Amino acid sequence: MTEPLSPTSPPEPVAGDTKDWTWVLERPCPECGFDPAKVSVERIPALITDAAGRFALALQQADAGVRTREGVWSTVEYGQHVADVLEVMTDRLEAILAEDGGEARFDDWDQDAAATEKEYWRANTHVTAILVKERAAAAAEAWSEPEGEQWDWPGVRSNGSRFTARTLGTYLVHDLVHHLHDVRA
Repeated sequence: MTEPLSPTSPPEPVAGDTKDWTWVLERPCPECGFDPAKVSVERIPALITDAAGRFALALQQADAGVRTREGVWSTVEYGQHVADVLEVMTDRLEAILAEDGGEARFDDWDQDAAATEKEYWRANTHVTAILVKERAAAAAEAWSEPEGEQWDWPGVRSNGSRFTARTLGTYLVHDLVHHLHDVRA
């Protein structure tokens, strides 16, 4: 185990994730076990809420602020990331629904820059748990709103990856499940 993160000086940077994870919409993830075929739109809100609860529990662990593996975020850093992911994906769903069937365009989001700019390593575990739960509640509410054909309304990410409200929700659920796997929760 490494030392707790210093609240004053930035830790060594974690290597950025440059993978295109959109393949998880078509087949199971061998790392975390997520299977997109098992996610129905009706279950997305509950899956979001469940993941937030599991993150809150993980953030109660004594080593939540410690990077336990070299080059890997601590649980609190993952928690901050998850809170941001919930917000970004909810904003993207809202953009899809606002287009009323037209194609939404998603603003670029650099998750690694967000981690540095927001100084994830300085975050308090209790505050992070509250933030994750609050943003998960908003996300679960947003993903309970689409009906019928709205699930197939399109959106496109800045790199050209195409989503629908349905696949964006599935993508979000994978992200949550995968990060729970990352923190061993």
